[in-house]
Amino acid sequence: MVGRLLLVCRLLVRDLRRRRTETVLLVLAISAATGTLTLGSALDGALARPYERTRAATSGPDVVATPGATGPEALAALAPLATAPGVTAHSGPYPIAYLMLSARGKTVQAVVQGRDNSPAALDRPAVTDGTWVRPGGVVIEPTFANALGVRTGDTVDINGHPLRVVGTAVTAARAVYPNADWRYSPGSPLVQLAGLVWVDSSQIGALAGAEPLSYTLNLRYADPQVSTSFLHMGRGGIEYTSWTAIAESSGRLVKRAHEALIIGNWLLTALAVASVASIVAGRVAEQRRRVGLLKAVGAGAVMVAAVHLAEYLVIGLAAAGTGLAAGWLAAPALTNPGAGLLGSVGVHPPALRTVAAAIALALAIAAAATLVPVVRAATTDTIHALADAATPPRRRRWRVWLSRRLPTALLIGVRINARRPRRARLVMVNTLITMAALAGVLMFQAQEQQVKLGVSELSSPSSTRALQAVLLVAPVVGVLALINAIVSTWTAILDARHPLAVARTLGATPAQTTVGMAVAQLLPAIPGVALGIPTGIVLCLIPINGDVRYPPDSWWLAASLGVLLVITTLTAIPAMIATRRPVADTLQSTPT
Repeated sequence: MVGRLLLVCRLLVRDLRRRRTETVLLVLAISAATGTLTLGSALDGALARPYERTRAATSGPDVVATPGATGPEALAALAPLATAPGVTAHSGPYPIAYLMLSARGKTVQAVVQGRDNSPAALDRPAVTDGTWVRPGGVVIEPTFANALGVRTGDTVDINGHPLRVVGTAVTAARAVYPNADWRYSPGSPLVQLAGLVWVDSSQIGALAGAEPLSYTLNLRYADPQVSTSFLHMGRGGIEYTSWTAIAESSGRLVKRAHEALIIGNWLLTALAVASVASIVAGRVAEQRRRVGLLKAVGAGAVMVAAVHLAEYLVIGLAAAGTGLAAGWLAAPALTNPGAGLLGSVGVHPPALRTVAAAIALALAIAAAATLVPVVRAATTDTIHALADAATPPRRRRWRVWLSRRLPTALLIGVRINARRPRRARLVMVNTLITMAALAGVLMFQAQEQQVKLGVSELSSPSSTRALQAVLLVAPVVGVLALINAIVSTWTAILDARHPLAVARTLGATPAQTTVGMAVAQLLPAIPGVALGIPTGIVLCLIPINGDVRYPPDSWWLAASLGVLLVITTLTAIPAMIATRRPVADTLQSTPT
């Protein structure tokens, strides 16, 4: 037993040293999947309950009460609520005006709340940039500020009064832009989209002018069940909004982005499996002679399988560590659910659960991608393994009749795929996943929506965050797909050296063999592109709710032709290099 274990270790170390490039590519492929899983764990913690984190950080209220009346009548209606049974804390009443705000040539609706510098028992907005309110200044909710394109130090106009932006802050007492509930008049049941800003209480009357002031009161109850029973309702001329209703409204900001990241993780994991399978297929094909030698000296099928699986399991463990480290370091910078919510920046994924999940995923990818080719190699006949023969094409009369009428280049490509049908299927899967990811980017780009806030339109934060999430995963998918395409192409060219040399001795030109190799890759890639577009569209329909916008046909055509052009280029360049080698040298070489 010890001797067999020592043999497995020696062969493992020897193989890793001889194939360092392929080993690095395997580690990168599996690391991409485990890194995305690690980042997904951090996103689950940061994005699943962003409002609750913000509420805890800003001492958010249980219920926000807004009377239908204005002025002194509103204050009189709110006065009894502060001492009502079950109320343990309150803040306010704070004056509110529904005014128009102008910035950078756009005029939009804004809910303006008057505040001061005195500490409040409830609803203490957390300043994310600059300072809190002071006379002559305005503080803007960050998501609203981003949509407006204003920063601290800029000047905005509220109802004809210029004010300097002194900071940005977040709150849990009102939903983030664009759901701040703007009204044409206090007490009106109809609400419209708007953003939230704060000004000094001493100035809100002058800003409102002839517009009547409304008021809002923040309440906290001893029994949490009481607060959730309010939801969003009117009672006795007062509208009550529970924190759960505000949480649901604010959560829409990141819901689509969260779902997009989950789908991206699926695609990346599937592509990692395809990448590992492609690399392993090439390695196992190269190692068939070694399989024959092991079996010739007495090694059984179990021993042969153990030699190969041990190598990929070690690579899987190394990739798990690499992916965990990358995801752990990237999580703090990428887990911000939105500018209007707190409590997520700097969040790390749960350590024990994430480590276990990453290791399990890495080993599962390695095992799933290697089990079938390794078992096939282990059960291969010894003489067949020593001969290292490719899969003989199945000859059918109609195929022979058709092949006689094919151009030389197309015939070479068809025969190469017939010799290695599994490799052709991997090319199709790789292209399908790549095209699905690219289709997702195009779909989310087409969903870039604008929301109308009175006179002007601003960008939708939900669409913007979803597109950012897609663009976070798409480059990783693209790089991994590119690596997979390079490995698949180079492996196919190395494997086809002898058949191509034979074709050249029979009269095929170097140009025909080069085109033939490109055709061999394009034949499975074309159905992959054709299937990838509807796959990406269907996956995008999951996070996209409501009206769906589709990109123009020219976008799909350009993306499809671009993918096929990249595959053709990646195949043609090494194929032209291979054709420079003399035919005699290629035919005399012996596979190792």
